[in-house]
Amino acid sequence: MSSAGEGLSRPLPEQVRSHVVELAAQILGAMPAAAVPSQLKGIAKFDPRKRARLGSAPIAAQLENDKEFRELVAEALAAEWPDLVASLAGGVAPPAAEPSLVAAAAYLTRPPGWADMVEAARDDLERSAAVAEGSAMEQTVTRLREQLAAQKAAAKEEGERLREQLKGARSEISDLRRRLHDARERARAAEARTAEAEEEVREAKVAAASAGSAGESELRRLRERLADAERQLETSRRAAREGRSLEDAKVRMLLDALQDAAAGLRRELALPSGINRPADSVLSVAPGGQGAQAVPARALADDDPALLDQLLALPQIHVIVDGYNVTKTGYGTLTLADQRARLLTGLGALYAQTRVELTCVFDGAELNGPVPVSAPRGVRVMFSSPGQIADDLIRQLVRAEPVGRAVAVVSSDREVAESVRRMGARPVPSVLLLRRLGRT
Repeated sequence: MSSAGEGLSRPLPEQVRSHVVELAAQILGAMPAAAVPSQLKGIAKFDPRKRARLGSAPIAAQLENDKEFRELVAEALAAEWPDLVASLAGGVAPPAAEPSLVAAAAYLTRPPGWADMVEAARDDLERSAAVAEGSAMEQTVTRLREQLAAQKAAAKEEGERLREQLKGARSEISDLRRRLHDARERARAAEARTAEAEEEVREAKVAAASAGSAGESELRRLRERLADAERQLETSRRAAREGRSLEDAKVRMLLDALQDAAAGLRRELALPSGINRPADSVLSVAPGGQGAQAVPARALADDDPALLDQLLALPQIHVIVDGYNVTKTGYGTLTLADQRARLLTGLGALYAQTRVELTCVFDGAELNGPVPVSAPRGVRVMFSSPGQIADDLIRQLVRAEPVGRAVAVVSSDREVAESVRRMGARPVPSVLLLRRLGRT
């Protein structure tokens, strides 16, 4: 809510705003029906646990613009925290009091210097948030270092195993080469014996020609000897060919196996095609570049206007929208049907521009039957089941995502934002989405 006209230069911090709205919601339920402001009559009928959450925007606006209503809430605060209100009236904030409660009491009671008290509480809250974020980052760095050490150890073990395998493969290749050499020597010896046999055949033919009168018996004997020699020659040649072919096939099979093993190992370890040099492991900034940084959205505050644009630029991000939280923040005076239609129209245009996965969740716990909704292309529309609130459905959607995927949840509900943040999603205030839809 904006309070620039009464001394504040910036909106109230979210925690202070939540305290103010929760206290006003409690008073609203106890007020007589005739005393309830007309803008809040519908919200006063809500269940107490939903009044502050679903009616936060109208209640905050009424506190800002209706002095009498704000004074009623201030009186209730004085009755519940008399010492705190008395100290603030004297211009002193109790040192042990919670900063957000001090700022809420100062905003409602408006003692002298109340705007400075709110700003001091804002500074305390921001410092606490910065300390918490720094601690979380240190834990994350420690965890990543442990993971890196474990991966290096595993890679070292895998390298040792592969070196042993390579050593065995080299030994086997050496043995195969020796066997191939022996086979080739045997083949050369067989060829030499074949040449000798051929020489003997020639000599036998010469002898047979010169001794043609020796008779048919000697001729048959020589022919049989010749046939035996030819068979021996063919057998020797076949043995030599088969020996060379078998040894060559074994060598080729082993080389193919080594190639396939190396290719599979490269794919499994996701190794680059080139060899990394030591200088490649040093982080640097390319000329003209902006330098390396983590996920850009992590460095931005939750109310930074650039937060949502950077999140939408992340690859494969899933954006989950708390429907009624957004519509009641932006256009709570419309009927629920008109609120849904307006929001879904804006989300459809956002999908057409960004092509990100969009899921819009509405609270369906109090509906009597199905709600006719025309979902635009690219937008998933879901209602919570009877007995279930939309907050629980949003948490289920976040839990369903795989670890490591970017997920953003658009909601100004503090409980929803804190719970999804613990689950790894990034909360985004509803006002940032409303501003983004206003630019589509």
